[in-house]
Amino acid sequence: MQATRQEKINRLVQKELSEIFRLETAKMGGVLISVSHVRVSSDLSVARVHLSIFPSERATELLTNINGNATAIRYDLSQRLRYQLRRTPELTFYIDDSLDYIEHIDELLKQ
Repeated sequence: MQATRQEKINRLVQKELSEIFRLETAKMGGVLISVSHVRVSSDLSVARVHLSIFPSERATELLTNINGNATAIRYDLSQRLRYQLRRTPELTFYIDDSLDYIEHIDELLKQ
């Protein structure tokens, strides 16, 4: 039962954060940030958000900027989820480099 609720909240947070990042990156131009997956803790107090950032050269710069603005992003998320969740989880952001890893493996296999 608890796992089902966590999965629903994972999907809900991922959907809303994707929309927030889509709106913000539209202003920047040339940058694409997608939310690859979200893991919410069992007590729903912390959410680990994995981001896929394109171009990957600016990933660390953008991640530090996002972590610096985590409270503003959490506030935007809480405004969107105010009718679904009582408390919005704390957000911690990480880089999802699985696409870069897959690309590296493909290059190695081509050699």
